[in-house]
Amino acid sequence: MKDRTAALAALGGVAGLWALGRLARARRAIDFRGRHVLISGGSRGLGLALARRFAAEGARLTLLARTADDLDRARAELARWDTDVLTIPCDVRDRAAVEAAVARAVGHHGRLDVLVHDAGLIQVGPEDHMTEADYAETMGVHFWGAYYLTEAARPHLPRDGSARVVYVSSIGGRVAVAHLAPYSASKHALTGYADAMRAELAEEKIRVTTVTPGLMRTGSTVNAYFKGQHREEYAWFTIGNANPLLSMSSERAAQRIVEACRHGDASLTLTLSAKLATAANGLAPGLVGAAMKLADRLLPDVAWGDGAARRTGWESFSRWAPSLLTRPADRAMPRFNELRGHAPPHHGDGHR
Repeated sequence: MKDRTAALAALGGVAGLWALGRLARARRAIDFRGRHVLISGGSRGLGLALARRFAAEGARLTLLARTADDLDRARAELARWDTDVLTIPCDVRDRAAVEAAVARAVGHHGRLDVLVHDAGLIQVGPEDHMTEADYAETMGVHFWGAYYLTEAARPHLPRDGSARVVYVSSIGGRVAVAHLAPYSASKHALTGYADAMRAELAEEKIRVTTVTPGLMRTGSTVNAYFKGQHREEYAWFTIGNANPLLSMSSERAAQRIVEACRHGDASLTLTLSAKLATAANGLAPGLVGAAMKLADRLLPDVAWGDGAARRTGWESFSRWAPSLLTRPADRAMPRFNELRGHAPPHHGDGHR
């Protein structure tokens, strides 16, 4: 009887703590209407999906991206929400350009409330073909871009508990993935920086959210870079991204991220597979390491000759991709501004 009473008391205590946590979360919620949200990498993919969600909430936007044409298309599409959208061509690896962009954005909107760092770069292929320049490039976008944006935005963010900073990392920033060494290394750096800044900025009442997405169907693999046996690398990577059992729609991911931002949640992991991989790596890192070794053996081998040459997904079509196996991701391309002047992939007999 005593054991049963103790168990019920413990259960009640847990339920009470959960209820208090939910109440505290609800009290932290902010309304995005009229607030200024700055998004790096906001012209395509998940960044554009986030821009749509914030625009639907009545937020004023600044979108940063490297390509002016992509930004123009994004701004035209966002016009349906009748909100103020400023677009600025900016390479987040360039500190002076970032500082100038943030200053211009604050001057235009008169304030800055939310910073979302979503700019990303993916390089796929055997590590033997990756160079120091490949690592420097991904570190520049993922880590240094986050650092430059944070330093530039920090003086302008309010100190009343309403400011939000969101760093979009990756499952590759929690669990290293074979054939994605530069990407994984730079995303690990971003994850560590984001988690550190959560503690550092708490004193200024700025809430930081670290987002760890798994695979998402944005259609962005055509604009990723591939080395080695690039057609085979593109095929496995795109098929994985298109699989509904492994990946999430970008619209759903954006909805979850905006809600986490609204409440100032500490972290958000998206997709069941990403949650399982993170948990497994924490509980049994040796087992996960063994699985990664096996995956590396199954992935395409190095390519002699021009294996170090970098090609886009557009240059890497084969009989397997695009195909029926990649259709869910391919259909997302026009919705997320990934075509960049190309015709949508044809799902016929395949490409060789």
